[in-house]
Amino acid sequence: MINIKDKYVVLGLMSGTSMDGLDISCAEYYKINNRWAFKFLKGETFLYNKSIKSDFLQLFSGQKNVEEVDIKFAHVMSDFIISFLENHNLNPDLISSHGHTIFHQPDNGYTLQIGSGKIIAERINIPVVNNFRQQDIDLGGQGAPLVPIGDKFLFSEYAACVNLGGIVNISYDYNNSRIAYDICPCNIILNYLSQKQGQEYDHKGSIALKGEVNKDLLKRLSAINYYKLSFPKSLGKEYIDQEFLPIIDSFKLNPRDLLSTYVEHIAIIIANVLSDYNISNVLFTGGGVFNSYLISRIRYYTNTEIIIPSSQLINFKEALVFGFLGLLRYLNQPNCLGSATGASQNHCSGDIYVV
Repeated sequence: MINIKDKYVVLGLMSGTSMDGLDISCAEYYKINNRWAFKFLKGETFLYNKSIKSDFLQLFSGQKNVEEVDIKFAHVMSDFIISFLENHNLNPDLISSHGHTIFHQPDNGYTLQIGSGKIIAERINIPVVNNFRQQDIDLGGQGAPLVPIGDKFLFSEYAACVNLGGIVNISYDYNNSRIAYDICPCNIILNYLSQKQGQEYDHKGSIALKGEVNKDLLKRLSAINYYKLSFPKSLGKEYIDQEFLPIIDSFKLNPRDLLSTYVEHIAIIIANVLSDYNISNVLFTGGGVFNSYLISRIRYYTNTEIIIPSSQLINFKEALVFGFLGLLRYLNQPNCLGSATGASQNHCSGDIYVV
């Protein structure tokens, strides 16, 4: 058990919808004048091999057993954690793991993040918190997004925070509450289209830069029903596969034009949100920030000040915030905001495994 003390060193683990690797952050969390603050210590991304990605996809399509992959992936994560701790000579108080989302169906009352916390705790001999989303769904919420409480407490100097990951999400204060939601798919589709061009991803947006925007496809994408929904709302791989990809695939364009059009779509949808809520400045993080063409198109469509932080924060903000969520859970303090997820109340969510 962790002793109640002034400072806590916590590992945050994040595996996103892009399926590229496991982000591990290590940070020290503490309070100054009764306000939470953090000191980032180390961060590292451990890339997934083809076998891990294949497990995810086969599990999603029902070709693999959930329990089997849950255990296998927990051992993979544990190996990564052991390497991380040895590489950086760290001794954290707690591990907080988002795991990897396989299913996210809040309307059906169900979500699943694999990577058994029990096995990680046994292997590493450090307390583990995981499974942050299910309790929120049980309370009538979307189970997402969960990062807003970290945005509110750790990044309050920004009017809004946007993460350009597999999915774009945003959080900001609105009517005296912190709200948040998924804006649109991002790298999950950009990577899908890049692979049609024989690339894992579109480095700096160089492929999209050479393409032409197809106005008919742009119009079809903007008409997707998700954009008509009011918040709280969230996106999952299932919805993206059913609603976005068939539209994109129905246009027999070369991959350059598809990428260029989808970058334009992301930029317009984000800019619309920033404009609708008069957001003065916004912190951008997530792997999509390294797509300089995408950032340039967002800047083209908005007057909002876009703040790009250090590469450490770009890469590890989500892992850093999940470390914070795990700490709040361990301290039995609220770590999920009903105003962001649509749950009936703020609550303290996550399963704790103590060796």
